[in-house]
Amino acid sequence: METTGAVRRQLAERRRDTLERLVGERDVWVSTAHPDHGPHQVPLWFLWDGRAVWVCTGADSATVRNVRDEPRVRLALPDTFDVVLLQGKAECFPDQEVPDDAAGAFAAKFGWDPRTEDDPFVYVRVVPETVRAWRGEPELRGRVIMRAGIWLD
Repeated sequence: METTGAVRRQLAERRRDTLERLVGERDVWVSTAHPDHGPHQVPLWFLWDGRAVWVCTGADSATVRNVRDEPRVRLALPDTFDVVLLQGKAECFPDQEVPDDAAGAFAAKFGWDPRTEDDPFVYVRVVPETVRAWRGEPELRGRVIMRAGIWLD
């Protein structure tokens, strides 16, 4: 395998870079699955609140349907060289039941408040249990930076 000239980052730097991306980026790929309908993957806007990822989607979406039947999800930031993958359990909050701080922060980040729409929306909160982050082949070893919901040191 050819490397891209990437230099292996230490765990602390990898964690810092991951947290910066979680705060600063807009889109995340959300992967869910349903026992009858199979896998589903969709890009959504997201908010990192320092502990969890929040996304919002239509109440009748495949994402919501899948999460209600199978809460285990995977999330991926959209960069194939600077990979960040999160795995955790999702919880659904109808738009009128979402915590105000999460909905307010989501609206502030995107300039859009789904709670004001005519159609119902659902906020999905994902607390990561595992986070993997790597840049190229030199960082494949040691790519797990969170395990069992705890950031590694």
